[in-house]
Amino acid sequence: MPAERNASPSELSALREVAVTVAREAADHVRARRGELFGPPGSDGTDSVRTKSTHTDPVTVADTESEDLIRARLRELRPGDAFLGEESGSSEATGTGETGVCWVVDPIDGTVNFVYGIPASAVSVAAQVDGRSIAGAVVDITSGDTYSAALGAGATLTDARGTETPLRCNPVTDLGMSLVATGFSYTPGRRAHQGAIVAALLPRVRDIRRIGAAALDLCMVAAGRVDAHYEHGLNPWDWAAGALVAAEAGATVRVPEGFGDAGEITVAAAPGIAVAFNELLAELGANDAAPN
Repeated sequence: MPAERNASPSELSALREVAVTVAREAADHVRARRGELFGPPGSDGTDSVRTKSTHTDPVTVADTESEDLIRARLRELRPGDAFLGEESGSSEATGTGETGVCWVVDPIDGTVNFVYGIPASAVSVAAQVDGRSIAGAVVDITSGDTYSAALGAGATLTDARGTETPLRCNPVTDLGMSLVATGFSYTPGRRAHQGAIVAALLPRVRDIRRIGAAALDLCMVAAGRVDAHYEHGLNPWDWAAGALVAAEAGATVRVPEGFGDAGEITVAAAPGIAVAFNELLAELGANDAAPN
């Protein structure tokens, strides 16, 4: 699929179906593995956890198993596509990369929540062409809810019983009455910068929520469970599926180019507050990259 042409509706539908299928299978696996690896919430489970960027940034056995499962299934369903995963990086391991499609995967978004038994983690799978998301799915590991979208085809929420609901952002127009989600880096310097922005933002909005899984935050904008989300330093696997779901539900969305090392901002806001929210972010200096 050359990047210079638009995918047909049938291609987009097929990619969306693949994203939903493999994300659900991975979420089912991860859900079953949590009890095996950690026992009840609050159990230690240290043998199943190592760290990545900092000592507070964990990756579990379930993360790597989930990514391996997704890669293997994509190799079966989409031979010829490329692959970008949080744990293994970029490769053409699903095939030759000849199609122009790259699958961008977060095998467990919200790993800290997963380790602690907090019910806010997800599997995120998106198909991109030339860095642009064109189909994707985010599956809430605990509930089994599936958020999915394809470019120009809208976004839906399908619950564990199979009931499908179209997604639309809240019709909110008053920024002061808006519920805003955000997240924080694992590096102390960037966290301090983000904390200062939150402190300045908090008196200007209804309230702040810190869920701990950016993919779910973005889907919550789509579902009207929050009115906006912003975060610095997200990588493509964090936003690839969720940002598409939010945009297809009517949100105004900004995503960074490339990876999150520079600390650039990702924003999704309901259309009625998008201009005001982005102006406020600019006023607070939040549009600038957050330093490490």
